[in-house]
Amino acid sequence: MNAWHVSGALAARYASGAVPDSDAWSVEKHVEVCEACAGLVSAAVRSGPAGPVLTAVLADVRSVTAGRQPAEAAGPRVAARSEAGAPTVAAPTVAAAGAPRPGPVARLVRAGGPALRGPWTVALLLVIAVAFGLALGGASDVSRPLLLALAPFLPVAGVALSYGRHADPMHEINASTPGGGLRLLLTRTAVVLAVSMPALTLAGALLPSGAPGPGAAAWLLPGFALTLAVPALGSFLDGRTAAGIVSAGWALAVLTPVLRLSRGLTVSADALAHHLTLLSAPAAQSGWAAGAAVCAGLLVLRRRSFDVAHSGRRGHM
Repeated sequence: MNAWHVSGALAARYASGAVPDSDAWSVEKHVEVCEACAGLVSAAVRSGPAGPVLTAVLADVRSVTAGRQPAEAAGPRVAARSEAGAPTVAAPTVAAAGAPRPGPVARLVRAGGPALRGPWTVALLLVIAVAFGLALGGASDVSRPLLLALAPFLPVAGVALSYGRHADPMHEINASTPGGGLRLLLTRTAVVLAVSMPALTLAGALLPSGAPGPGAAAWLLPGFALTLAVPALGSFLDGRTAAGIVSAGWALAVLTPVLRLSRGLTVSADALAHHLTLLSAPAAQSGWAAGAAVCAGLLVLRRRSFDVAHSGRRGHM
């Protein structure tokens, strides 16, 4: 038995969209396991402003599926509830109950959104392959510095490609739910980091080191800070613009001193390794950690910018 249940007042406020995201998430999670509260929330939605639209949509769905899946096919309990006109939000169908549950890889890809299903994954593997190709080709002194210089770009691009109108064809549908704003963005950001960080760090650790330079994990804090900077800046700007600004800033931070240390416009491996070592020094790492904390704090302050009720649309990303 659940100690907490949805009250009538909370169901009415949820139906009108007047509850904060945290309360809406609690309601949505609770109605997954509580049939009585699911019926209460469904009744509140049907009697609210969205009721006529929902009724019309359900009528269209029933008219399309009536010939292929009659109500009796879903089981006696669901059919009886449908005939009585009671809400059927939480009633599972036989097909749904008998469907195989997705494995961990499938759940990870689904949670990661478009980024893990598109060219971003190919780009991640390509960068690792190029680094190993250089190492096997005798350029081991440049393979690891190059991998560490390119590594922060990948999670930044992954976040930009995993959330927003330009990236996700289901964005408008996802954005209409309380869990479709900042919560979804942070979930997909976490998945992108969970895939890219271990893969790139392991690749850097396996690469032979031809010259002194930064360690394989030296890019983690810079990459984490830059990745958090994308949604933080994306609360003000378009997601692609935010990712472009962050990527350009990292490119300038890496290349400008390297070009100054090198001769002409030729980037030497020694100069790149030396500069990346400076970027991974304890003082620099402390700065990256502070930057990540600032971006996280800005996301907390700007969380309402991802809320439809406050911004008119679910975030700028």
